Amino acid sequence: MSALEQFTVPEGTRTLRADKALALAFPEHSRVAFQRSFDAGLVKSKGRALERSSSVRGGDLLEFSFPDVVAAELKAVKIKLKVLFEDKSLLAIDKPAGMVVHPGAGTREDTLVHALLAHCKGSLSGIGGVERPGIVHRLDRETSGVIIVAKTDQAHRELARQFAERSVVKEYLALVSGVPRLMSGSIHKAIGRNARHRHKMAVVEEGLGGRASWTDWTLVEHYGELAALISCTLHTGRTHQIRVHLSSIGHPLLGDSAYGWKANTRMKRDPGRVMLHSARLSVIHPKTGKVLDLKAPLPADFRAQIKALKKG
Repeated sequence: MSALEQFTVPEGTRTLRADKALALAFPEHSRVAFQRSFDAGLVKSKGRALERSSSVRGGDLLEFSFPDVVAAELKAVKIKLKVLFEDKSLLAIDKPAGMVVHPGAGTREDTLVHALLAHCKGSLSGIGGVERPGIVHRLDRETSGVIIVAKTDQAHRELARQFAERSVVKEYLALVSGVPRLMSGSIHKAIGRNARHRHKMAVVEEGLGGRASWTDWTLVEHYGELAALISCTLHTGRTHQIRVHLSSIGHPLLGDSAYGWKANTRMKRDPGRVMLHSARLSVIHPKTGKVLDLKAPLPADFRAQIKALKKG
């Protein structure tokens, strides 16, 4: 249990709910955190435990504390991570291709979350009352590059807000089959579940289950007519968005057989994975308010693919 804190409702305050009074007075703590305190009987006035809906007014003295953070059920596994940035609020990682972000059915104990539990041991203040890193966005297993993780409730809420409001700058590099006729473009096509293959996404009309999706792209360089390097800026964050959008304009990502890529005998090197890299992520730091511009260099397999394409 955390240290006991006191709060006096300001004089002149009209009658309001106890949970709302504390949430307004302490915005650094989430409403969920206060709900756990009420449920555990740790919010009191004059020695009496208060309910969330209890009424308080100006001059009332409230005493409260927070229940202990519960250790995550997942096992902490020591896995080497490439850290791009870290402080008490958050952590940014250059995720390697092949690493799953979050545990799920069929995953082993080698996910990013398992690795983060070991890396951040003793420095997590508890997300939702559980000692675990706060995942605010994800990358596909085969996608490499920048991913940011919250270490506190406050950072988790603030980063989640930025992603929801689409104020985060998200830039990716992709190797695609063929070469676009234009130097740049903007794709506005709604994305939803593929009606035939539920594990895949597809371009779907908004009224039929699709959600508005927006990707800007720019041609960086091309390798004859065989392939091209494309820079993509995401303005929305749909599942498989870049893969679906680029495939929809006739340029599936190299290695992405799920969305239309087919092996080409003219290609001297097999991609080995979906060639997509999260190159840059820019957010406002939840504590300092300063811009945090995170960049991840192209991994070795991506550079090797480009080298092979140039030779071809």
